[in-house]
Amino acid sequence: MGPGLFEERSLDEVIAEKRVISHIDATFSVIFEKADSEIRGDGAVNIFNNGNLELRVYSLGFLAMELTSRNGVVKSNPLLDSTKKTILTQGLRDCLFWWDIRDFTLEEEDGYYHLRNTEREILIDKKSMLPKKQQIYFSGGKVLTVYYDNPVREKGILYQSRMKIELSKYSMTLTVENIQFTSL
Repeated sequence: MGPGLFEERSLDEVIAEKRVISHIDATFSVIFEKADSEIRGDGAVNIFNNGNLELRVYSLGFLAMELTSRNGVVKSNPLLDSTKKTILTQGLRDCLFWWDIRDFTLEEEDGYYHLRNTEREILIDKKSMLPKKQQIYFSGGKVLTVYYDNPVREKGILYQSRMKIELSKYSMTLTVENIQFTSL
């Protein structure tokens, strides 16, 4: 981990500071994978801590997908199955707003903090205070897993710039190109 990629504050301080973030605007490259096929593109997301979002993905310069979520109502073009919608809504929201976990237990093990509640588990690196892995549990036994990598500090905010989200037979890898955090 390079210089400047460490946090010298407690986990409570880091989480409290991040909880004032109300929405995130980001542009990214993306790879969608299923079995032996993949689709590459570029995208932009405007996502709020309440789960509302606007997402656009472009492939070869053309709009390939548009998705909005407002108050739990998801609309997409083209139509998406429930697994893809879950990855692109709850998965993306909890991936980016990882610090919004509530009522968690905290354990320390092997250089990591392990935050856990009934719906989510997050593994936080003690040096960077950034997530390495997160699991989100759904009724019916499905588990959405997020892997984080490539820490970057931009405008004083340290974040993971690469995230891989997996659910069932699908995965999506985001590499953030530009990100803006807006506070309340």
